[in-house]
Amino acid sequence: MSSPKFFSIRELQRQDVALMNAMMVMFADSFGDADTYTSALPGKNYLERLLGSKHFIALVALAGKTVVGGLTAYELQKYEQERSEIYIYDLAVAADCRRQGIATALMSQLKAIAVSRGVYVIFVQADLPDTPARSLYAKLGRCTEVLHFDIEVAQD
Repeated sequence: MSSPKFFSIRELQRQDVALMNAMMVMFADSFGDADTYTSALPGKNYLERLLGSKHFIALVALAGKTVVGGLTAYELQKYEQERSEIYIYDLAVAADCRRQGIATALMSQLKAIAVSRGVYVIFVQADLPDTPARSLYAKLGRCTEVLHFDIEVAQD
């Protein structure tokens, strides 16, 4: 018999700014990148607008009231056909809660959202050294090898 599920998945709404901030702290810890995720947290009004946008998706895994996992994604409307795609921007699970089905549950909820919106496909990038992420994504979909380029934006 499998162990009981100790977490729930919740899609964040406009009023869930505190949970969004808690997810960013969890991302900072999970990715070892406090500079990106917590050094300049957006204000309440910004996050309310983002969470209220129909093109931004934020999911949290909660153990009680504690954020133990999270996923952020963007729905991108395509121009070549009347359809959209979802791009997973971040997905992480707290270190002490990994290997318990949380990431898979977050992905399952995202797939349900995609179906309800009539989305064509979900896509994500994974760094070559990130074996756990690549394993997760490989069991859920197929891999297409591409190159990723960061293009600096000139600051005047």
